[in-house]
Amino acid sequence: MRLIQIRHVHGGRRAGVVSDGSIALLRGGESIYAFAQVALNGRASLRAVVEGAVTQETLDYDAIYAGASDWRILPAVDHPAEPARCLVSGTGLTHLASAKNRDAMHAALAETLTDSMRMYQLGVECGRPAPGQIGAAPEWFYKGSGMVLRAHGEPLDVPPHAEDGGEEPEIAGIYAVDSKGLPRRIGMAQGNEFSDHKFEKRNYLNLAASKLMTCAIGPELVLDPEFGSVSGEVSIERDGAALWRKAIHSGDAAMSHSLANLEHHHFKHPAHRRPGDLHVHFFGAGAFSFGEGVTLQDGDVMQVQFDGFGRALRNPLRVAAACKTVFAALPL
Repeated sequence: MRLIQIRHVHGGRRAGVVSDGSIALLRGGESIYAFAQVALNGRASLRAVVEGAVTQETLDYDAIYAGASDWRILPAVDHPAEPARCLVSGTGLTHLASAKNRDAMHAALAETLTDSMRMYQLGVECGRPAPGQIGAAPEWFYKGSGMVLRAHGEPLDVPPHAEDGGEEPEIAGIYAVDSKGLPRRIGMAQGNEFSDHKFEKRNYLNLAASKLMTCAIGPELVLDPEFGSVSGEVSIERDGAALWRKAIHSGDAAMSHSLANLEHHHFKHPAHRRPGDLHVHFFGAGAFSFGEGVTLQDGDVMQVQFDGFGRALRNPLRVAAACKTVFAALPL
């Protein structure tokens, strides 16, 4: 089952179920988060709650996806009332290709195995523990609150202070924390995690700050997707023509850490188990254009598509004008 959130240009929003070229609207809630809360409070599955809310009212998905409708696609999930109660984070060095790209960035600074490859190798050796056991901790990073989430078709921004902006094609896990503080996986969505790779390349300690950028998920959220082995493609378009493309692979078989291990190390922190919070957690990328020498420009369109995760996620890149404003903290 694939869900979607949309808003009308004159106000109001709806959630719906995607079926080929149409969207069947749901009654009783305007967001996937709202339906997830109904499921949690009623101790029912989200699928059952959604199936009981499907109406006969449908919309043309083709027109909405193309931007030729009064309805616009929203991020695949959000916390509508309190965006700050959505934590956006991620896990890096989970895919071999990403580790090789990171290693290439930093190899010139080291004569021996880089910290990136050491971290990846630790995942290979200890990232898939037996059920009930705890494996090695993966690399973890913070993206921001729900305010950084963007939808299909919306631009991803290179802010004035950034040196670059580049796509990171990933799958993200979507979670809601129940009233007892237990994380519950709602589903998964394809995403573009988006980072400042040039800034990170200067020094691997810049990784944390390089991740503080907008990112996109969607357009659809998939309930109980097949995550064993997921194939897809990432591409860059410039002036309407293909500039770069590459096959990508994700899922459990393509990662050094098991999904269970990644989830444990994210939710082991008490602050990540606050009832009512929403979490969007990226699982890592296997390929990105910067690793192959491509520098994106203003107006380039980044596309991410994984098999089984619905229609492609497309976002233009928008470069902000240079600005020398100093953001000073003044005495109160």
